[in-house]
Amino acid sequence: MTPRPHATHHATHHADPHAAVAHLTPENWDAAVRLLLRKALSEFSHERLLTPTPLGDGRYAVTSDDGRVEYRFTARLMALDHWQIDAAGITRLRDGAEAPLDALAFFTEFRGALGLSDEVLPVYLEEIGSTLASTAYKLAKEPVGADELAASDFQAIETGMTEGHPCFVANNGRLGFGVHEYLAYAPETASPVRLLWVAAHRDHTTFTCSADTDYATLLRAELGPGTLDRFASVMSGLGLDLADYLLIPVHPWQWWNKLAVTFSSEVAERRIVLLGEGEDEYLAQQSIRTFFNTGDPAKHYVKTALSVLNMGFMRGLSAAYMEATPAINDWLADLIAKDPVLRGTGLSVIRERAAVGYRHPGYEAATDRYSPYRKMLAALWRESPVPQLEEGQRLATMAALLHTDREGRSLAAALIERSGLTPEEWLGRYLDAYLTPLLHSFYAHDLVYMPHGENVILVLEGDAVARVVFKDIAEEIVVMNPDAKLPPKVERIRAEVPEEMRLLSILTDVFDCFLRHLGAILADRGVLTEDAFWRTVAEAVLRYQESVPELAERFERYDIFAEKFALSCLNRLQLRDNRQMVDLADPSGALQLVGDLRNPIAPFAPGRA
Repeated sequence: MTPRPHATHHATHHADPHAAVAHLTPENWDAAVRLLLRKALSEFSHERLLTPTPLGDGRYAVTSDDGRVEYRFTARLMALDHWQIDAAGITRLRDGAEAPLDALAFFTEFRGALGLSDEVLPVYLEEIGSTLASTAYKLAKEPVGADELAASDFQAIETGMTEGHPCFVANNGRLGFGVHEYLAYAPETASPVRLLWVAAHRDHTTFTCSADTDYATLLRAELGPGTLDRFASVMSGLGLDLADYLLIPVHPWQWWNKLAVTFSSEVAERRIVLLGEGEDEYLAQQSIRTFFNTGDPAKHYVKTALSVLNMGFMRGLSAAYMEATPAINDWLADLIAKDPVLRGTGLSVIRERAAVGYRHPGYEAATDRYSPYRKMLAALWRESPVPQLEEGQRLATMAALLHTDREGRSLAAALIERSGLTPEEWLGRYLDAYLTPLLHSFYAHDLVYMPHGENVILVLEGDAVARVVFKDIAEEIVVMNPDAKLPPKVERIRAEVPEEMRLLSILTDVFDCFLRHLGAILADRGVLTEDAFWRTVAEAVLRYQESVPELAERFERYDIFAEKFALSCLNRLQLRDNRQMVDLADPSGALQLVGDLRNPIAPFAPGRA
């Protein structure tokens, strides 16, 4: 018999059903709804889906599709058309009389303005409901102040975050998790997780790795001889030889909900054999399917396939896609090592050093390469950033810079205050570490990343940013130069991007989707005026440009100081198709561009400032 994993990871119908929803109280729900509506009004106005009417004295109103419902709010309009809205001041009027705030009703009231189809709307509402439930859970936790969190360690910050992606309104959908599974696997619940392991027959499984490791070395280091012996004895007890199989770590949810059911033929035929739990305990990261080893932080992160719908994609992992992952990571690490500008910023990447994936013959024959059925059983091992740390350094996810606590205090502001630096000095160091490598990768190598808050880890020293670490490399980087010489295994990362859209990789992903929010928070908290914030950004760009005069022609061709740039709308992508938001093979083809934004660093261009 195959050993049964711990009952704690089973569908725990024996758990107290009342305790599982203790966070769903009227008070927590009202607060969560208010926060979500603030974000919806702000981001949908930013993306020009809603057009607020000024009422005077900083008050605005938006009116529903049928004209019967009106939302009123106080807002400050900031750089990059950012709407800084006071959550406490939002009111809802129905036929002129005040009515309670209702997040789900909001999306049906504005379904026409938001372009929500009959097919997408109910699923989107489910994602909104789930996002609200996770906010309610966070509000039920013992509050941790921004000052305290700013002094905390890597994983305390990771699990202490109260907001997901700053642009997406439905950003914690996780459709597929029951409430007991949410409590077991969501990053904010900080529940220790043990991964399950399966043996997958080599005939259908592919393992690839970086040049500096191999299958046996990696698995011995990750599992240890005792666990490997235990797994081998499970196999021999079934009359099977572990040498005929490859080991794959599996998210417990994926075993119970997908592999044991959807892959039942493979389990019955013993092409997949459940071995049991590993010994190590992990914490889920903000990306939900990636795990940090808390027992031995120097060991690899493990990223697992997880067939839940979250923020525009089913979060599976493609076995085919995984094959090239280590080679792409080796290529990028080598490029950084050989480039003195990138090296000088202290940039490092945590490489995805090995990947393993199982190809189910039945589903492979029945589907195309984008199908979620091809993404149910795969995993990768990503380096931990912990061994790279020097004395006195600590880590924090960059997403934390946008965190504000229950009282509205900013974690970024707390770090600035603790550092003893002026806000401009602190921000300048951060930009040299974060923005400079992005600029140089673009201008020198036609290389772009997906550098949002969850994909960047800050290395803090004395509460200031010393350098950054980029992660999630193979799925997110793109080379836009059709003539760039790439090894055959790395060819996948080349993409055709129209000339006029190339710089959007920085202007949208960095300026609009991250710095817009950081600048607004710091200005709102009185730390740094908007003018000073964007001047500091411009100064960081100029420092970089002056350091590489040989790229002057590229700076002219792709002018980052241009007066305006196209507004690329993320929520519009999810509202249009919340199951497959973007075709990864043609990332620019899916973009929703709506008008222009005024470039906040344009006034500080050389000769204009």
